[in-house]
Amino acid sequence: MAVSSKKIGIPWPELNDGLSYHDVVRPSDAGLTLIQFYSTKYKSSAPLQGWLQRIKSDQITVDATVVTDPNTFLRVGSKLVYHRLPWKEPDAPHTIQVLYEDDDIIALNKPSGLQVLPGGLFQQRTVLTQLQWEANSKSTFEAHQKPHPVPVHRLGRGTSGILLCAKTKLARARLASYFADGTSRVGRKSRETNQELGKIAKIYRALASGILDNDTVTVNQPIGMVKYPGVAKGLYVASQSGKPALSVVDILERNVQENTTLVQVKIQSGRPHQIRIHLSFIGHPLLGDPLYDVGGQPKCLDCDFLDESFAEDGGYPRPAKPVPGDCGYYLHAHNLSLSHPITNEIIEIVAPLPSILQTNEEAKGIAIEQ
Repeated sequence: MAVSSKKIGIPWPELNDGLSYHDVVRPSDAGLTLIQFYSTKYKSSAPLQGWLQRIKSDQITVDATVVTDPNTFLRVGSKLVYHRLPWKEPDAPHTIQVLYEDDDIIALNKPSGLQVLPGGLFQQRTVLTQLQWEANSKSTFEAHQKPHPVPVHRLGRGTSGILLCAKTKLARARLASYFADGTSRVGRKSRETNQELGKIAKIYRALASGILDNDTVTVNQPIGMVKYPGVAKGLYVASQSGKPALSVVDILERNVQENTTLVQVKIQSGRPHQIRIHLSFIGHPLLGDPLYDVGGQPKCLDCDFLDESFAEDGGYPRPAKPVPGDCGYYLHAHNLSLSHPITNEIIEIVAPLPSILQTNEEAKGIAIEQ
């Protein structure tokens, strides 16, 4: 399939718009003070002193009235709003190449460093925001009546390559079922590498540390979660009590001088950070991965971590330890084939490879073409 030359992207403003978090006081919260409510329910957002600062800085309203006394008792049914002040988000790319587009789906070539959905420090600088802005830039009435495209799966912030998005509710539902079905198959079937891949297949390129001996390696290590500082919901790691996950790793080139191996990885399941975890599990973490170490575990799982300091807005400062969104590794969603969610036509989408993930032959071929 020919690669589109279309690009979308609007430069990010200096500050985002801030956020508003809404709550309603439930009967189980009766008798709590304002500071007790926020410091216990949202302790992963800020330490006690941070919430006190937010309250005294006029950032919280109770039933549309600013309340600055942290010891105010809350009444059942009261509506609380925490107004998070605008902040400068970390640098992120804003230009995104469109690889494929029709009336139902759009496939993007996500650059490394750009988050897909809002989370953490990145609430505006995301793929989703650029899709919304692109839809809003359409001047026709019909364009405004249609829902804007939304991603139907995720790629890690440091991962580049194909991101599939749906432009209609029907396409979104069917694509979501494709991804869910592919993941569930791993749990239902024997882990043979030639089993049917369903309606969607994903192939990645990655640069692993060290030299892999076997030309093909099948990794079926389950992936679960552990508590980890700076990650509120927990960190995904290799875990025997986790959910099934299957990756098939094919060696493309070994570079003994650099002590690296260029690999192609086919995944059927889509567990978060699956390729990073599986390659580290077999002793070959992605080159430059700041988080995962040999065995599929984080480099500092047992590090002592107790930090009650807080940033300018009252929240915790950026974690000192590596977190999943940190970049530095080389992983690219290179090829995706799927049955079109509406027409059932087989579509193959290819995202051009970064130079560091090209084989020598591919690099020579591109040089000749240029």
